[in-house]
Amino acid sequence: MWNNEQAFRPAAGRQPPADAAGGDGRGSGGRGLQCFRGQRGIVRTGPVPCPAGQASAAGVAVLTLRHTAVGTILTTGQGFTVYAFEADHGTTSACTGACAAAWPPVTTGSTRITVSGGAARSLAGETTRPGGVHQLTYAGHPLYTFAGDASPGVTNGQGSEAFGARWDVLTPAGQEVTGG
Repeated sequence: MWNNEQAFRPAAGRQPPADAAGGDGRGSGGRGLQCFRGQRGIVRTGPVPCPAGQASAAGVAVLTLRHTAVGTILTTGQGFTVYAFEADHGTTSACTGACAAAWPPVTTGSTRITVSGGAARSLAGETTRPGGVHQLTYAGHPLYTFAGDASPGVTNGQGSEAFGARWDVLTPAGQEVTGG
């Protein structure tokens, strides 16, 4: 495992966003969200628009399931793996600043959440982050993607210890997968 706290430092002269919801702060599916590709993935702050799946679409937030090497796990509608952070307290996120740059919150500008592929609608919800940004939750866990997961289905963040706690993928029942 590499140290993602160091690997995702912005390039010289660039500052990370106050919150990885990015540019417009509304989780706008890439509109206003800026990215650059580092050696180990995508970091939100540079001049390139973020790829699809790194933030939720403005109209509808989608959560689904995907079969991976660590089992069937929760993903965004575009197939990007979502993670839970053990340092979070209930639905209150403990990941801001540099943490949110490396582990972008799954945000939405809508209160409409769609689940598919076997994910449970009853477990899907949202919480409000500082600044009023809406972050998706599942089984009470605030959800994040990982900047080191450059494509759908990748689980590079699974089991990582970063920013003071462990990061794990979630099962369809909302349980953290602690192996892998």
